[in-house]
Amino acid sequence: MTMTDGADSTMAQHDDASRPPVVMQVLPSLVTGGVERGAVDIAVALADAGWQSIIVSSGGPMVREVLRGGAQHIELPVHSKNPLVMRKNSEELVNLIRRNEVDIVHARSRAPAWCARRAAKQTDRQFLTTFHATYNLGLPLKRLYNSVMTTGERMIAISDYIARHAIQTYNVDPGKIRVIHRGIDVDHFDPARVSAERLIKLSTDWRLPDGVPVIMLPGRLTRWKGHSVLIDAIARLGHTNLRCLIVGAEKGRGGYRRDLEAQVARLGLDSVVHLVGNCSDMPAAMMLADVVVHASTDPEGFGRVIIEAQAMGRPIIASDHGASAELVVPGRGGWLTEPGNPDALAEALQAALSLNADDRATFAAEAIKRARDHFSKRAMSEATLDVYRELLEEIQLSGEAAA
Repeated sequence: MTMTDGADSTMAQHDDASRPPVVMQVLPSLVTGGVERGAVDIAVALADAGWQSIIVSSGGPMVREVLRGGAQHIELPVHSKNPLVMRKNSEELVNLIRRNEVDIVHARSRAPAWCARRAAKQTDRQFLTTFHATYNLGLPLKRLYNSVMTTGERMIAISDYIARHAIQTYNVDPGKIRVIHRGIDVDHFDPARVSAERLIKLSTDWRLPDGVPVIMLPGRLTRWKGHSVLIDAIARLGHTNLRCLIVGAEKGRGGYRRDLEAQVARLGLDSVVHLVGNCSDMPAAMMLADVVVHASTDPEGFGRVIIEAQAMGRPIIASDHGASAELVVPGRGGWLTEPGNPDALAEALQAALSLNADDRATFAAEAIKRARDHFSKRAMSEATLDVYRELLEEIQLSGEAAA
């Protein structure tokens, strides 16, 4: 176990009003992704609110953000599914909870949740989870393994879709579910803050010709993101006076990238479709797009790209399943299309590319307002802290009842 940040962890029990509450989040790692982004945002929000904020994970590059935000990071191999390691992790978490006088343990993934739940029960601390996805149910014991994400005093669902799934699949009591949509940094995804220099750099790097419409699909290279559906839809448009940019890292999926390149060549779209790899400046990338596509063939628990595109004032086309219907209002900034249907996607692309300047401006204004009003990082953080306060009130009430 490795500890970073030298925060004082010798505070009194929570019934001592002189100390702030202590929240410990537990997740596999701090590398990248929606789970990690949410954990870091909440860790910083807790520190900003004057609470003691701890993250336990196996580490990663986002640890720097945790420390810069005034929170504490403790390194532990909680990503492991090895039963012996998990048992050892539970013991270590018990020690950490006691030493740091943790009030609330918040688990964000299954293997860490099993360890954290056991430790929370052993130390009589409040335990909650965030349910992020419709976990695979294929193997006989998988449902039991997944069910740990429903066992907290509260369960945060990242969308109404996930809440319904938890109720239908795991018979969760709806009364303990709190739906809190993921939030994005609306200051980072802000069209007014993207300089001309950033746009010129990306446009030059990607060799985009002036005046040619740009269709963009952001997302890592994995089959269920629907890249091949988009490529088929591009072919159905029947013209080549546009660019389609597939933006995202392959992360060891070189075979899938080669499959996509072969599809592009077979359809004669080499001059149209470009796999540009990872991009470190997604706000600028989206500013270059005339339309952003979210073509996932599997339903997603949220779909952060959808909100990021709206925050940048870009028309969005999304597959009509999962949480997409909660994020896109058809006719007011976007379209919903049948998943895996290139004909439907081509039709929506044609509609988006045909928007006149006035329509685009109206779409942009409504999309930006919707993203800022309903899906900001600040709104997500405030709602999550409200859940923590609910649990703290329960601690206080149980203490008063015992007295």
